[in-house]
Amino acid sequence: MIMEEWNGSSSTKLSKTAVLTVSSSSFSLQRYDSRFNEVSRRILEAFVPEGFPTSVTPDYAPFQIWDSLQGLSTYIRTMLSTQALLSAIGVGEKSATVIGATFQWFLRDFTGMLGGILFTFYQGSNLDSNAKMWRLVADLMNDLGMLMDLVSPLFPSAFIFIVCLGSISRSFTGVASGATRAALTQHFSLQNNAADISAKEGSQETVATMAGMVLGMLLAHITMGQPLIIWFSFLSLTVFHMYANYKAVCCLSLTTLNKQRCSILLQHFMKSGQVLSPQQVSKLEHILPVWASSWYSKTSKLTHKKIHLGDGPLCCARFLLQGSEILADGEGRSCQYCTA
Repeated sequence: MIMEEWNGSSSTKLSKTAVLTVSSSSFSLQRYDSRFNEVSRRILEAFVPEGFPTSVTPDYAPFQIWDSLQGLSTYIRTMLSTQALLSAIGVGEKSATVIGATFQWFLRDFTGMLGGILFTFYQGSNLDSNAKMWRLVADLMNDLGMLMDLVSPLFPSAFIFIVCLGSISRSFTGVASGATRAALTQHFSLQNNAADISAKEGSQETVATMAGMVLGMLLAHITMGQPLIIWFSFLSLTVFHMYANYKAVCCLSLTTLNKQRCSILLQHFMKSGQVLSPQQVSKLEHILPVWASSWYSKTSKLTHKKIHLGDGPLCCARFLLQGSEILADGEGRSCQYCTA
């Protein structure tokens, strides 16, 4: 009797890993994979979705790499800002009271919760359509919140006001980051594996958190009592954090249409008669809110032009652009934006 062991899933190429041969007098086991490769494969399975890389979109891997790097820098800076915040509250000082520190911490958390509710009320419906922009804005607000914590010991008279502003800023981060992460998870999913992608993303974030905490504790210990080095380290990590976030967002090639991507698509179609791919549109898309608003003002004239669609490759797409609805039905041709 011969038994074979294969590794893989229905979405990936199967590979033979072992063959067990059993006879009446003996049996033999032949492995086709080394012990090191088997262990590394098992470890990898804990951090990437099943069937990777074919079970996710091509932009999943580069996005997760940059996202993990920015997360690492965030947790390192968290140790520095938390150290400054605790010293401002009075930890380690005999004059500090427990009830005073508790009240300050409560007021900080309370304002953050209130800010999160208000932000959700005003921008909740806009987060998924502009996921790339809000993902970047969320991390910028997180940087501002950490900066407030680090600044708070320098202004004792305005301590409560500063830490409350920082808490409100971070509450925006929590809402925007969570909402955009859900939208991006759906984008990455190619085989109805959004839950698996979300779980593995949690494992990746946990590793980044643990590594960041260890490095942050080491950095906090080295820089203790040296404010110039603390500020230099914090600002350097903040610059890297924003760069990593920008690179992560630029890696995304979303296949859904919002106002800006729709405008880019229509503008190029009217000029050349060709439909850009999601990758090409993502390269032309502006991410920062200021850039986007100025770009909209330049392209708003497109909605006042008469557009005839019917035989072009824009199949089954219904675009809603600044109140003007454009319906395009192709004849047997398909595009990368059609989900029907």
